Amino acid sequence: MTEASGRKSLTDPTAMRALAHPARLAILNRLQAEGACTATEVAEVVGITPSAASYHLRMLAKYGFVEDAPARGDGRGDGRERLWRSSAGGFSVSPDPDDGPDVRSAKEFLIKAFREQAADEASRALEGLERESREWREAAMFNRAVMLVDAEELRMLNERIDELLAPYKTTVRDRENAPPGARVAEAQISLFPRARRRPHGLPRDG
Repeated sequence: MTEASGRKSLTDPTAMRALAHPARLAILNRLQAEGACTATEVAEVVGITPSAASYHLRMLAKYGFVEDAPARGDGRGDGRERLWRSSAGGFSVSPDPDDGPDVRSAKEFLIKAFREQAADEASRALEGLERESREWREAAMFNRAVMLVDAEELRMLNERIDELLAPYKTTVRDRENAPPGARVAEAQISLFPRARRRPHGLPRDG
């Protein structure tokens, strides 16, 4: 998973392994998708106890992934509840040739966790697609493209795609000014050079 330049680049192995916990990834996804919420509200969505949610939120805050949010002004809060939100600016995680073994291992671990979460989200969307309106079914796309590019072209594609998506991200777009009918959607982008496949050889008879 990569994000636009200017976001915080993760290099701390401890922080990356802390984030890779499934419950913490689910909590961060909830905050990014729906905005600020309490530990109890997080717990209801993620399927854990409020005390466990509080612990995971504190761990996420320790490494700068979430932060305290201002009190609600819509009358839903009593002024004593603690609200959390995802940290401003976001972050990125990308392998680097200069990474040491610990950093490289932690990045691979976190990227795999991101991909597992993304695959689960895509599977749930696909399973529920028939229950969506015609408008949303036609707007959805599950695509895969095989390209012939050099490294610079691949890098430029990554930048252009991120620039295109940036104004629509839930952490950027003002929900009050979004068009009627807007809802949380997801783009899953992976750009990478294919690894060479070693031939398996022909199976032997018998």
